Amino acid sequence: MAESPAKALRRILDSPGVHLGPACFDALSAKLVERAGFDYCFTSGFSISAARLGLPDVGLISYGEMLDQGRQIIQAVSIPVIADGDNGYGNAMNVKRTVRDAIRAGFAGIFLEDQVSPKACGHTRGRKVVPREEALMRIKAAIDARKESGSDIVIIARTDSRQAVSFDESLWRSQAFADAGAEVLFIDALASKEEMKAFCEIAPSVPKMANMLEGGGKTPILSPTELEDVGFKIVVYPLSLMGVSIRAMQNALTAIKGGQIPSHGSLPTFEEIKEIVGFNSYYEEEKRYATNTHQVSSQNVVPLVWAKSDGLV
Repeated sequence: MAESPAKALRRILDSPGVHLGPACFDALSAKLVERAGFDYCFTSGFSISAARLGLPDVGLISYGEMLDQGRQIIQAVSIPVIADGDNGYGNAMNVKRTVRDAIRAGFAGIFLEDQVSPKACGHTRGRKVVPREEALMRIKAAIDARKESGSDIVIIARTDSRQAVSFDESLWRSQAFADAGAEVLFIDALASKEEMKAFCEIAPSVPKMANMLEGGGKTPILSPTELEDVGFKIVVYPLSLMGVSIRAMQNALTAIKGGQIPSHGSLPTFEEIKEIVGFNSYYEEEKRYATNTHQVSSQNVVPLVWAKSDGLV
């Protein structure tokens, strides 16, 4: 029997070292993550909102749109995919539905945050969190949904209270989430290496997740070796693929507007593009269903000729 996505993710969490997971935003970007040799990937609400709606990640994208995009991503790859569950899209009962549907879709894990609605993207202004008790009930509801579904999906508890309230508050919430049964802990927008170390010291048996927001976030960018030394187990790179895609498209459009095509070094060959999106795999599989019959064409169809009489000849 094939290993379930959640079991594959749990195996990664149990294995030595730190594990890097780029964030994807559609089926193609997920396929590229897998082709590059990564063991798992994340979905990014920021990038999905940008790619699917052309809008910022400020709570405008809906639960259904995120779930639909996630299904397309999961179907495109064989590696475990971790869902961005935002704040669960409401109260504890909404969280249970969100987790149940993530399980049905085939996600290996899901992270859930303690922000109010509408939420704000991590590392941006205007973030607010729900009270402690409500935040804790969201995580308990997620764990109940997993148990009731007979699933082993990994529940990742995220708190945004570092920027919304204080660093001490984020530590308190993380410990409470661990005590409630969360299996991975995540404090977003930690502001220094010292804060990262202090975070990794609480609930030492529970893996920690780091967010390496590229291009100027609040958290210091550390190397994988440094992150492992600090105590992190999994690391997300949320904007790398979206960011370079934006820049590449801008450069290509500038070239086209100037009457040129993108430079050879920035543009894969047509054969490379076909290979990446799966034409060659499709052709190989198609051979299994080949027949000896020929398709009907205009050359082997006998035309019907209308005579002057009322019948056909």
